[in-house]
Amino acid sequence: MVVTLRKARTIVRKALEKGRELELKPLSVVVLDAGGHVIAFEREDGAAPGRFAIAQGKAYGSVMLGMAGTAQMARAEAQAYFMAAVNGVYGGQVVPVPGGVLLRDKKGAVIGAVGVTGDTSDNDAVAAMAGIEAAGLVGEV
Repeated sequence: MVVTLRKARTIVRKALEKGRELELKPLSVVVLDAGGHVIAFEREDGAAPGRFAIAQGKAYGSVMLGMAGTAQMARAEAQAYFMAAVNGVYGGQVVPVPGGVLLRDKKGAVIGAVGVTGDTSDNDAVAAMAGIEAAGLVGEV
């Protein structure tokens, strides 16, 4: 299974809708495929232009490590040297915090990741999951 453009657009649209429903700060949402390549991205009006790199870093770390943002943050807190090494390997592209949500198929294989940024990391993850569920996919925060 792959994340299609249609599913990626649904994830982005529904994540942004959830953000507006919860009255979150302006969000930016990216969807990556299993290789870490961008399928879709949107930045709401009022979101800082640097938010793409943060959203991409949340999702990229998730897909490259096969571990969601929450697990990455716990690992960074427990073994800072490991996450520092990982960031070195990936050219500083990993942002190990919630809001990076792993996408899995029904058998558990990684098929991509979603990165949301703009509000608190926990709220970013809530918005990501709303988009993922609306697209009929399985997310892991």
